Amino acid sequence: MAAHRKPRQRSLSGTARTAATLALAGVATATGFDGTGHAEPQPTPGQVKAEVDRLYREAETATEKYDGAKEKAEAAQKRIAGFQDQAARRQQRLSSARDALGSIAAAQYRDGGVDPAWQLALSSAPDRYLDGAAFAERAGHRQAAVVSRVRDQLREIERLRGAARIELSSLRARQAELDRQKRTVTGKLDEARRLLARLTPRQRAEVTGGTGRRVSRSAAGPREPMRAGPSPATTARAAAAVAYAYGKLGSPYVWGATGPNAFDCSGLVQAAYRSAGVSLPRTTYAQIDAGRRVSRSELQPGDLVFFYSGISHVGIYVGDGQMIHAPNPSAPVRLAPVDQMPFAGATRVA
Repeated sequence: MAAHRKPRQRSLSGTARTAATLALAGVATATGFDGTGHAEPQPTPGQVKAEVDRLYREAETATEKYDGAKEKAEAAQKRIAGFQDQAARRQQRLSSARDALGSIAAAQYRDGGVDPAWQLALSSAPDRYLDGAAFAERAGHRQAAVVSRVRDQLREIERLRGAARIELSSLRARQAELDRQKRTVTGKLDEARRLLARLTPRQRAEVTGGTGRRVSRSAAGPREPMRAGPSPATTARAAAAVAYAYGKLGSPYVWGATGPNAFDCSGLVQAAYRSAGVSLPRTTYAQIDAGRRVSRSELQPGDLVFFYSGISHVGIYVGDGQMIHAPNPSAPVRLAPVDQMPFAGATRVA
């Protein structure tokens, strides 16, 4: 009996397996052709754009914090170098003072340190001895002055070393902040790149193209900078900054960059005004307070225009409602309408 049942079970089992396989294949085929099932829905280009814009804004906020921490770290390094230089000079003075003390001590040892009264009594030339005693007294005063200088140098060297230790601690904190902000920026940008990679080339161009007019440097000509509107800058320095910005149209956005071939938003503004002889702070948060605040209706070419509630983006106003700015990694330095982003304020620095 058992021998007759086994083939039957195998046959039934094989049939069941075949049916199950066909059923699974049908489900897989249906899922593959009609797009139903449990697959994650593909985001629309509009959804991708909204998410990428958010990531870029967050990355730019982190970039400004990175730029600020970098500026403070560089300042701390300069102060440390200054303290080290001062300490080295003090050390040289200390060595000279110690040498002077050594010379005085050696002279006293050679004289034997005999009591002055006995030296006077035993002297064959009392008058000459008294002259020498007066000189020795003056030498004693000089010795006391040298000792005082040694003590001052030691105290100053210790003060400088303490200040350098404090700056070193500050520098390490700034460097840790740099690392944190760098990881934030790169994480946001990597996530944005992954989202954009899911789009077709045409969709990606639509998402990253923006609404601003993009003007290449070749279109502007090698000598005559393009004008966005009829209003010229009111000062020579503002005009020079605007001309510099026009000359950088088409340059790539690189976070943390200040030129001459790549920029982030505040880096472009800083470089433009540096070329005009005006020193500006590194970050948007500081740049907005670097000049006189002006209203939107008062804008003139060369004014700095700021965006978002966190003051995380900046451009240079060039007239006719347009600005030049470094938008984000997917867009080069370009012309764009001022009303493209939420306006936060404006500053006139020249």
